[in-house]
Amino acid sequence: MLITNIEMIPGRKIVRHHGLVSGSTVRAKHVGRDIMAGLKNIFGGELKGYTELLSESRKEALNRMREQAKQMGANAIVNVRFSTSSVAAGAAELYVYGTAVTVQ
Repeated sequence: MLITNIEMIPGRKIVRHHGLVSGSTVRAKHVGRDIMAGLKNIFGGELKGYTELLSESRKEALNRMREQAKQMGANAIVNVRFSTSSVAAGAAELYVYGTAVTVQ
């Protein structure tokens, strides 16, 4: 499955448009990560626990979007975008969407 954030895939021709596909996941902060984040806010540095959490969330959302496109018969997804939003105190949604297409 080809996935890109541009409107076309160079060297490929879009021959069928399947429609919008999306994937999302809602993740909550972990108490242990919050403690470490609090310390990092004092001393500075990367919040590695949160970096890992976001990386896992992106992978899960992408996998869900990819599966939806596959079920529609697509072999590519173009114009992909990510979005995040706060759902509740300590929880956030990571949402990814794009257009499922068939390319030659």
